[in-house]
Amino acid sequence: MNASSQQRLQDLESRFIRLDGKMKDSPEKEAISILHAMLQESMRNAAPSPEPANTHRDGKSLEEIVNLYKHAPDMKGDAQNGGLEVGTKAPDFSLPDAAKRTVRLSDFRGKNVVVCFYPLDWSPACSDQLSLYQSELGEFERLNAQLLCISVDSIYSHGAWSAVRGLTFPLLADFHPKGEVARLYNVWRDSDGFSERALYIVDATGTIRYKIVAPHLDNIPDIYELLDQLKQPEMTRAGAKTK
Repeated sequence: MNASSQQRLQDLESRFIRLDGKMKDSPEKEAISILHAMLQESMRNAAPSPEPANTHRDGKSLEEIVNLYKHAPDMKGDAQNGGLEVGTKAPDFSLPDAAKRTVRLSDFRGKNVVVCFYPLDWSPACSDQLSLYQSELGEFERLNAQLLCISVDSIYSHGAWSAVRGLTFPLLADFHPKGEVARLYNVWRDSDGFSERALYIVDATGTIRYKIVAPHLDNIPDIYELLDQLKQPEMTRAGAKTK
C-alpha cells in the first residue's frame, strides 16, 4: 500500500470514530460497527508480513544459504589422471573471471602462480578448500604468489558462489569449450564432466615447479605443504617477498 492510500484510510478511520460517537445505540449502529470490525480484520489478514532482515523469500537466512554446501551430496571418486610433469612449461590459457574479464596465465610472468583446479562450485570439499585459501590469502600475497582457481562452472555461478563464500581471488570459467584448460593440464575427468582436484605452482618463468593431484575427489591438498613449496629457494628467487 502506498503512502497516499494509507493517509486516505487514516482519514476515513477518523471520520468513522467521530460519527460513531454521535450515533445512538441501535441495530443499525451495531451493524455498522460489525462491518467496520470485519473490514479491519480483512485488512490485517491481507497485509504482507515483514520479512526478517537477511531472510530470503523461501524462508532461508543468508547464513543458512552460506552453509547449504554442508548438506550437499559428497563428491566421491579416485583420481583418473596424473597431471603434467614438474619441470615442463605450463600451457598458457585465457579464461573469463566472474566479471567477464579475460585472465591469462602469461599476465603473471615474474610472479609465482598457484593454478588450482577444482571440480565444481557449491560442493562441500570445494567450498571448504577455497574458503581455506581465502583465509590464507595474505600469506599467498606475501610469497608473491597469485592464486587462480579454475572449474567448468559458468561466470554466473562463479559470481554468486564467490559472493556467498566471500572469495576475493579470481575464479575462472573453463566453461566453453568445456574443460579445455583442464585437458591441457591433463586433469580432465571425461566420465564426470569436470576436473580433478589438482594444484600446480608455476614459477616466474612459466615453468611448473610443483604438482599434486588429489588421490580422491574429496581430499583437499595440504595447504601447509603448498605454502612450504612456495618458500623453497627456487621459488623465492622468483621475487617472493619472504621475511
